Amino acid sequence: MTADVGEQVTDAELAAGFARDPELFTVVHDRHFRDIYLYVAGRLDAQAAEDIAAETFLTAFSRRGSFDSGRGSLRPWLFGIATNLVARHRRKEARHYRALSRLGPEPAAEGHESRVVTSVAAQRMQPQLAKALATLSRGERDVVLLVALGQLGYDEVAEALGISPGTVGSRLSRARAKLHDVIDQEAVNG
Repeated sequence: MTADVGEQVTDAELAAGFARDPELFTVVHDRHFRDIYLYVAGRLDAQAAEDIAAETFLTAFSRRGSFDSGRGSLRPWLFGIATNLVARHRRKEARHYRALSRLGPEPAAEGHESRVVTSVAAQRMQPQLAKALATLSRGERDVVLLVALGQLGYDEVAEALGISPGTVGSRLSRARAKLHDVIDQEAVNG
């Protein structure tokens, strides 16, 4: 299969074909690895992201015969696998956020004015954001990070986590309220 053909094949066609032809799974990997990696990297450190993203595709490959394309598309299925793998590292993740909350901001990097302003604001918020994320329940944190880092919609988050879209909405609403209570609004606005 050439790259051109791979780009023309839909996820549904890939899912229908990769059970018989495992080589098609390389297209799934090439198409979705970056998004899975970025999502996991936003939740854990870069090394863990490499490992978990790779394990996500290994798990998906081994379960490719059981994938039901009638239930949904590959993207939420892969994010669901990644989220479950991240959940195995939940204690490590919580320790990571607690440690980040104790760190102070790093000195601003030299560069263009807008980059500096953005960097300073992000650095100033990092400890509070990490502390706030650590206060969320696992389910709330999963929903927030799938929306924020994975850029999934409510239906995709619901599919990835095996919950209803209404549950996604309520978890996101509770999480936003908790985050608002924990994050110092003065620090956000300068």
